[in-house]
Amino acid sequence: MMKTSNMSVVLIKKESNRSADMLISDGLLSATVCREARMSRDVRFDGKFFVGVLTTGIYCRTVCPAVAPKEQNVRYFDSAVKAAQAGLRPCLRCRPDSAPGSNPWKGTGTTLARAISLIEAGALAGRSSGEAALTVTQFADRLGISSRYLNKLFTEGFGTSPKQYALYRQLLFAKQLLHQTQLPITQVALAAGFNSIRRFNEAFKQNLQLTPTQLRKTALIKAAKEHVIDPSTGLSEIDAMGEFVPHYGLTLYQYYRPPLDWSSQLAFYRLRAVTGMEWFTSQVSHPQASDAVQVADEAHLAAEAKFDDNGLEYGRCFALGNMRGTVQMSHEPKLNRFKLSIALTEDSTVDELQQLVTLIRRILDLDADMQQIEQSLSTLSHVELTPLAGLRIPGAGSLFEAVCRAILGQQVTVVQATKLLNLLVEAYGERFYLNGREYRLFPTPEIIRKASLTELKMPGARKSALNALAAFICDYPEASVDEWLSVKGIGPWTIAYAKLRGLGDPNVFLDSDLIVKKHLLALYATTHPQNESATTISYPDLCQQLSQSIAPWGSYLTFQLWHQ
Repeated sequence: MMKTSNMSVVLIKKESNRSADMLISDGLLSATVCREARMSRDVRFDGKFFVGVLTTGIYCRTVCPAVAPKEQNVRYFDSAVKAAQAGLRPCLRCRPDSAPGSNPWKGTGTTLARAISLIEAGALAGRSSGEAALTVTQFADRLGISSRYLNKLFTEGFGTSPKQYALYRQLLFAKQLLHQTQLPITQVALAAGFNSIRRFNEAFKQNLQLTPTQLRKTALIKAAKEHVIDPSTGLSEIDAMGEFVPHYGLTLYQYYRPPLDWSSQLAFYRLRAVTGMEWFTSQVSHPQASDAVQVADEAHLAAEAKFDDNGLEYGRCFALGNMRGTVQMSHEPKLNRFKLSIALTEDSTVDELQQLVTLIRRILDLDADMQQIEQSLSTLSHVELTPLAGLRIPGAGSLFEAVCRAILGQQVTVVQATKLLNLLVEAYGERFYLNGREYRLFPTPEIIRKASLTELKMPGARKSALNALAAFICDYPEASVDEWLSVKGIGPWTIAYAKLRGLGDPNVFLDSDLIVKKHLLALYATTHPQNESATTISYPDLCQQLSQSIAPWGSYLTFQLWHQ
């Protein structure tokens, strides 16, 4: 492995004299916990902090297979960006770019969390499709704060500027693509948000201290030794003119911190599946069009209980900018990761690939720290709840899809709502073909604003609400979700559900939901059998106290009660 310069190592050693418990910002993790986690290679801490090795000038994940360094040669960081700012480069063995995401400010620092989400969507990177990157001032305006305050947030949180933070995230994603795929380096640069290959090479070498070509050669040599190179899994076909032809598959791996209850997520998705847009297959086969129809129909007959089907893949269609295709999500529990098999249409570009990965991580809720969340759930005030281990938020494909599901689900059963959703997608969803099969995309707001919706057997008021909301989104694309309340027929429950499944908001406690209310009152009565009965307790007061007690993890309490 390459080492950082002697100057960098000297600077790091000088800072290592600080109090051990302050090495992780604000004392969120003590040095003792970090030491025990890295020595035992505890996967529950993977991505929660990184280990800087002063003698080699690299930083590693807690699960790094290398021989553990001595404690006096180690410094701990709560983010990869901070480790990079200290002059360290990422380890080539454990590859910190593949670690589960973890920001201690997510769920508590709303503005910073929103800024991070926008950066992950490419707001400061721009796209080669023509969409220009925002300046820091424009970015701050979009967040509703001053650029000075924005810089302060990132300086306090990561020790760097928003631009530098965005750049390093781009480079880590590029590093992941170089390791895991056979994408040409030019396409890796585009996928990571760089419009200039020269700029990409310069930034890569400056920040990671080796060139993309050097990293690719290292990755290929290692893959060849381990016999894991599969030419059919890389988007690597080049035509006679040297241009990239992206119609083959792309495989990526996304890691998470356990536990993760895949059976419950599959049960949730299966009961609400849309034919042609979502499907479920065994890991040894892929769906024909008829398979997708059959499995979607079977889902409506299944009870929403745990299925013994951890071996199933979940697949769905997507359309992001100039990129459309399908993605199969295959759970590999022994490795604490998902294998993503992505197929793109021939006219697709790879510009939105990072946005797709971010979307899938939200859909699967891979960045949740279940250890911390379940600890909060088990210490609730007024009720005793034994959390179902690894129960995460099963996200929808987009915010608009989530709010449509909420509107169609008002005052009907899940099965009835799903039938309506299938009719909506069948009538108004765009079709595309890939590898000889037909797939359907969820309708866009532009289509729904003008749709007659005559196919849907539901009250006219709800149809009008659907049309009106779609029109509002088209006319005011920068409006916040809360501003949707100004649309007639859109109420607080609908907005909360959209935030829950469409944004992955961790703090949505749906106390107005009838199922939540039923189970919560039953839980209260069980917890206080000799005291005030559930029939006389003030439900609003109970919910208010629970909301304060569980914050910022109200969404997980909602799903726990739905699954009781």
